[in-house]
Amino acid sequence: VQLQASGGGLVQAGGSLRLSCAASGRTFSSYPMGWFRQAPGKEREFVAAIRWNSGNTHYADSVKGRFTISRDNAKKTVYLQMNSLKPEDTAVYYCAAVAYYSDYDVPPVDYWGKGTQVTVSS
Repeated sequence: VQLQASGGGLVQAGGSLRLSCAASGRTFSSYPMGWFRQAPGKEREFVAAIRWNSGNTHYADSVKGRFTISRDNAKKTVYLQMNSLKPEDTAVYYCAAVAYYSDYDVPPVDYWGKGTQVTVSS
């Protein structure tokens, strides 16, 4: 699976962005997918995950209620709708095909995509 994230940019605090991640490969629809982010000087952290059939989603506490992960298997695309953005959301965002879906754990990543920069100004 090859992944390419897009949709990042500069936005003011309180604004919204929608990230997209286009996938190639026939196995995309069977993979649970996730979004991660890495801020300058910090380790990469989990943001959200979605089961292969969109039946379940899991979010980091820091984005719960503000971000929504979704997917369209026919388009081989996963999305991250980000609302009420805060300066602390500034990071490079990465999509990933994860090894399994969990409501509790951060899953290991099988495939990483290239990131997209999100910058939130105060």
